[in-house]
Amino acid sequence: ANGVNVSHSYQSSGTYNLTMYFTRPESCMEDSISTILTINDISVQITPNNPQICIGNSIVLNGSGASSYSWSTGDNTASITVTPSATTTYTVTGSNGVGCSNTATVAVTVGSSPTINITASPSSICSGGTSVLTASGGSTYSWSTGGSTSSITVTPSATTTYTVTGSSGVGCSNTATVTVTVGSLATINVIASPTSICTGGTSVLTASGANTYSWSTGESGMNITVSPTSTTTYTLTGINSEGCSGTATITVTVHPFTTVTATSSPSIICNG
Repeated sequence: ANGVNVSHSYQSSGTYNLTMYFTRPESCMEDSISTILTINDISVQITPNNPQICIGNSIVLNGSGASSYSWSTGDNTASITVTPSATTTYTVTGSNGVGCSNTATVAVTVGSSPTINITASPSSICSGGTSVLTASGGSTYSWSTGGSTSSITVTPSATTTYTVTGSSGVGCSNTATVTVTVGSLATINVIASPTSICTGGTSVLTASGANTYSWSTGESGMNITVSPTSTTTYTLTGINSEGCSGTATITVTVHPFTTVTATSSPSIICNG
């Protein structure tokens, strides 16, 4: 370049040897002056470079490549801790010791915690029964039983509360609980009065231990009257207040009439 003042834009860092050529006016002779020019480069980075967090959580952003830093948050340290409530872009300006600076940005993606729901079908069972628990609202699940599928089958021996933790695609999680109520089986008792009858006789069967009753005769109610023609066993099914059932049996014994035969000797007599 020619002229008293010249400018040049350097595209890469490094050390450059500059020489200026000039003509001395007093002697009309050419002369030169050389100097070394150092071009410094600064590359500022932020790590992690694609962070994702769940709402309410914090993350540490680390600046590198410079000797001093200035963040868009107002902080002036190399590392900062942020807790954004929504997806936010952060900027840091880094400077080196010779006054060169550069900037870097990073977007922190904030995911919301999923709303997890559980249904139990049925929610009330009798002892020995099963219930299917189904979770929704997440992409992966972890149950207090150790299961990891969206639906599990449980057979609790007593009323039990189950917990599931559901996670979303960005790793955010939430929990939900459901209670399966276990009812006791009905303890049914039945008596017959009397337990033995003669042919043509009747017996009253009386039940206890439940709220509703169903007899093998097709009848319902706590008491029924039977008149069997032969020894018969009756079955009773009772359901208690928890909706659980139980059974009992009773046998009524039937005795046939005795056949009596009479003879006379002699068969004909005189008066007196």
